[in-house]
Formats: sequence, C-alpha cells, structure tokens
Amino acid sequence: MKLKKDQIRLLIIVLFLLLIVGLLLIVVISGGKDKGTFIKYKDFYSLLDEGKIETVSMDTDYVYYEKDGEKFYTNNPKSDSFREELLRKDVYVEDTFDDEDLNLIYDIIFNIMFFGMIIGIVSVLVGYKIKNGFRVVRHTGVKFDDVAGLDDLKKDLMQVVDILNNPSKYIDKGIRPPRGIILEGPPGNGKTLLAKALAEEANINFIATRGADFQSAFMSMGSRKIKDLFRTALRHKPCIVFIDEFDGIAERRNYAGTGVDKENNRIITSMLSEMDGFNSKDGVLIIGATNSYNSLEPALIRPGRFDMKYTVPNPDLETRIRLIEIYTKKRQVDDQIPKEYLANAFETLSSSAVETILNEAQMLATLNDHDKILEDDLILASNKTNLPINISKLRRKK
Repeated sequence: MKLKKDQIRLLIIVLFLLLIVGLLLIVVISGGKDKGTFIKYKDFYSLLDEGKIETVSMDTDYVYYEKDGEKFYTNNPKSDSFREELLRKDVYVEDTFDDEDLNLIYDIIFNIMFFGMIIGIVSVLVGYKIKNGFRVVRHTGVKFDDVAGLDDLKKDLMQVVDILNNPSKYIDKGIRPPRGIILEGPPGNGKTLLAKALAEEANINFIATRGADFQSAFMSMGSRKIKDLFRTALRHKPCIVFIDEFDGIAERRNYAGTGVDKENNRIITSMLSEMDGFNSKDGVLIIGATNSYNSLEPALIRPGRFDMKYTVPNPDLETRIRLIEIYTKKRQVDDQIPKEYLANAFETLSSSAVETILNEAQMLATLNDHDKILEDDLILASNKTNLPINISKLRRKK
C-alpha cells in the first residue's frame, strides 16, 4: 500500500512540528542548567551576610546565583529556615528544576511526541484506507455471453442496461429507473459475474465491495465507509456498486444493545440515508448479493430502494451442459462419458462446484499421466473436494 504525496507531506509536517515543539520545550526547561563555578557554602554565606547577593535560584541539591556577571553555585543546606533567612535578607528566591524534575519532564515530552507520532500515522493510514478503499473499474471484461444459462434473467438485465444508458427516455415516460437490485441464491452461481457483465454491457463504471469491508473495530467507521462509497459512486457516475455478502451490512436490525448490534444499526441507518439521498437519474445502481434474502432489513430492501429481486439458482441441466463446454475447452473428458451424462452427475451442484470438480479431476489426470479425464478421476475429485456427484449417471447404460 502506497501513500499519496500529499499524505506523505502531511505526515512529515506533523512529525516535524512535534519534533520542533519538543526541542523548544527542552531548551526552555534546561536553559538554566549552566551551573557555573562551585564555591563553598561558608563563602556563599559570607557574601550573603555582606548583602552582596540579591537573587538566587535553587533546586533540591544546589543554590545558584550570579555576581559580577559570573555564575556560581553552592550546596543547598536543605534547612527549613534557609528560604526564610534568604527572604529576611531581601534576597529574591526562585525555584528551578532539578535533574529528577527534568528527567520527568523529558519523559513527558517524549511520550507526547511518541504518541503524537502514532496518532498522526494512524490518522493518515485510516484516512487513506477510507479514502482509497473502493476501486473503480472502467471495464470488467465480462459479457453476458460469458455467463452460462440464466437466459430469462439476462434478458431482464438487458432492459436495465438500456435504462442505465438512456435514463431520460424512461423518465420522460414517467418510469423511475431502479435504485437497487437484489441478487439472491445459493453461493457460487455467478451473482458477481452477472453484476460485472451488467456493468460491461452498459459500458459504465463498476465498484465491487463486500459486506465484511464495512465491519470495523472502530465505532462508527462502518458508517463513514458507507458515505464514502456513495460519494465515490456519485463522482464516477454512471456507475454500478456491487455489494457481495450484502447480509453482512443489511441484516435485520437488532436492538439488544450490544456494541456490535449498535454498529450494525448505524451502518443500516447510513445506508438508508444514502439510498434516499440520491435520485435514480443520478445514474448509480446498487446491486446487493445475498444467500439469505429473508435475513435482510425490510426497511432497506423495500420497493423504492431495491425495486427488483432476482434469484440466481443452481444451474439446470441445460446450463450445466453449457458450463461443462466452457470448463472443458482446455480439458478433455473421456469419450465414454458424454457431457449429457456428466451434466446429470453434477445435478444439485452450483456452477463453482462444477468447475472445482473438473479442475481437480484434470489435476489428478495429469498426475496419473492420463490424456483425458477418466471416471476414476472424477470420483476421486468428488471425494477430495467433498462435493458429491451421482456416479451412476456417469456410466452409459448397457
């Protein structure tokens, strides 16, 4: 992680000012520590009796005075009546710091400078993380053609593409463009891929984040991140903001009173405020992906905020066949296992599970010097990945 030039400059200035302040305090405090020439207390007392001493400064161990422009010091008798005697003889008495006092003050100054530097560094880094936590992607490189199956859903999303590209056409007809879309369904079926494809088809900016990115040990930090996310999106509109694991920040509010619950409620409140703070015509679309739609806060996902909800299910037979074609472009499967049989064996599996088994099977085939993926490779891959397949459907009927 690299800091920007202005942040480095600010950090250097803060550290430099702390150093200067510390040095000045040390100079001021220790400025009177030039003791001068030592004389015996008897000689000092004689001068005192003669009225030749007008001003003294004293610490725990020594008494300091000047005479004829020269500095002298002697032992402090540490007598209870010594100060009173000096005052009776019209001598001005001032206290100075002894070595223990100075050491204490040096420690205090050091602690102030040290913790000041720590606070300065943490502030800059936290500010950097908040400011630079969301990367804007101009082209995702994914099209709807790269997404297997889900033809009806892609058809609906193509209408969203047209709305994003031509908002005024719909606004003139009294149609309010959507502010948010929820994609729900089992994990590993391409919700992220769909969001990327939507941004690419619409040729607009794309910001991807996760619900966990807004959780922080610092109170109210999640709310600040939400605000910064929307500011970033509005600066780069038209833009799609994709929030994976949406239930991580949009889970139903809990008023139990714990610190975690309070922070989660603050995040939801900020999300509600930000969703209501921009218009659909601003060209920002929020897409939330979740595996548990029912756990989301109703106030957040109500119509007007998230107008559409689409389910991204496990792939059907036709989609699994298409997935196998995509994932075996560089992998060869034994001719004794037609792709239709393989697709049936993968029933109930997610898209990512299909890819994982085929990838592991290819690794096993390579390890065992097989030119093609065999049935044994698929069975062993299923066991190793703990992803069950229907073995009976792999084999041709005799």
